[in-house]
Formats: sequence, structure tokens, C-alpha cells
Amino acid sequence: MTLSIAVLGSGGKMGFRVTRKLVDAGYDVRAVEIGEAGRARLETAGIRAVSAEEGVPGAAVVVLALPDNIIGKVSRELSPMLAAGTMLLILDAAAPYADDLPKDRPDLTYFVGHPCHPPLFNDETEWDARHDYHGGIAKQSIVCALMQGPEAHYALGEEVCRAMWSPIIRAHRVSVEQLAILEPGLSEMVAMPFVDTMVEAVEECARKYDIPREAAMDFLIGHLNVEIAMWFGFSPKVPSDAALRLMRFAKGVVVKEDWRDALTPAKVREASELIVRS
Repeated sequence: MTLSIAVLGSGGKMGFRVTRKLVDAGYDVRAVEIGEAGRARLETAGIRAVSAEEGVPGAAVVVLALPDNIIGKVSRELSPMLAAGTMLLILDAAAPYADDLPKDRPDLTYFVGHPCHPPLFNDETEWDARHDYHGGIAKQSIVCALMQGPEAHYALGEEVCRAMWSPIIRAHRVSVEQLAILEPGLSEMVAMPFVDTMVEAVEECARKYDIPREAAMDFLIGHLNVEIAMWFGFSPKVPSDAALRLMRFAKGVVVKEDWRDALTPAKVREASELIVRS
């Protein structure tokens, strides 16, 4: 029997990508979408949009491809339609870690999955794959967590996640808290601020010091390529002694000493609650 999967938000940016992947994989997909633009996007792909009342009842898995700040509200509205044993599959750890899922349904399975996105250093050779930064064409890894439900359901959740975000390099199993430490912690509270600061630094070079912006961009992107390769072990780590001394000096200028607090469960929970309450 073909597994039935309802995807809420199936016409959105993430929802549309995962819906097409699940359709291509041969699942019985119910594409739940209420927005006109999303319904039109589905129609262009030959996928019929349905209401929640039509698509959710009887589905073995319900994927919530929705903004984090409405997942709690929508999941509570869906609760009366969900039979015992149904899996709610959430695509981000924020709402689950902020304890924003129905608390009165211990008979449901809560599963969280998130893509890692294609790695900077990979073996892709086709143009489309080499320029796929989000995933779906290029290979990527995924991270999965079983929050509640029978252990046997972990394999089912990983199976659906592998289909949604294929092609897959590997799947990592973590806890919901560990997934939240990875995102929003590692990716959005540590990596993204550094990336944003680097863009601001390029603009500062151009605006304040009259360096051609293209020169600053070429210089930074090239150095990022070699520095990331060295520090993350993709090439031998052979910076000069002077560069290492300067790095240690500069850390005291541009990095707060308590930056590791961004990865603590307390700070990550605070961030998750900020996301879902916004």
C-alpha cells in the first residue's frame, strides 16, 4: 500500500520543492495549500491542491512546510483530524524545541527533519548541481530527530526526509535539542552573523577606503575558499605563523569572548521561542 502524505504549505518555497520530490518518489501526496499563488504554482506542475479537510484525514504522515510562528497554531487546529499513530513531520526544530506542538496528543508521532544543504566542497560535476546552493539537484546530508512516538517510526520519518531532500549523502540522527543547537544555534546564531559581518566588511572597504568593491569581493571569497578548506580539514592547514598571530589578535577585536553562549540549550530555547512568537 502506498504511503499517504499530506503536505501543508505545499505551494510555498520549501513546500513546493518537497511536494514535487514526494510525488516523483511515488507517494500518495495530498498537496494542502490555501494561498492563490501557491495553488497556481502547484497547478503549473500538474499537482492538484486540496483543503486540509480533504487532505489530512487518513494521511499516515502530515508534513508541516509552514512558517515556524504558525506551526503550533496549525498543528492544534489539525489535531482533531489526526488519528492515533499519525506522524507530524516538522521541517525545523524551533517550534518543537519551544514546546509549541499539541501537548494533549501523546498518541501522535512528532518527527523533525532538516536539510544540511549541499556542502561547499563536493564532487558535483554537472553545472546545475554545482550551482545548486539549496539542495534537490546537488547531493546533501540531512539531520533527523524522533521527538515522540514509537522507535519504529524513526525509520519512516527518515525515509520521508530522504525522499523530500534527495539526493542524500548521509542522514544523521540527533535529538531535538541537538538539532536546535545546530539550527538556530550553529547556522543562524553563529555562522550567519559572521557571514553578514563579512558582507558589511566588503562594503566598508568600498565605502570608507575606496577599494573597488569587486576587488574586495574577489579577495575575500578567494581567501574564504582556502581558509575554510584548511580549517575544516579539506586541505593541509598551513597558514603562516604571522597569520595565526594576527588571527589571535583580531579575535579580541571582532569576536566576543562569550560567543559560545549562542550554542547553549538555554540560549537556543530562547531563540526558538523568539522565532515561534514573532
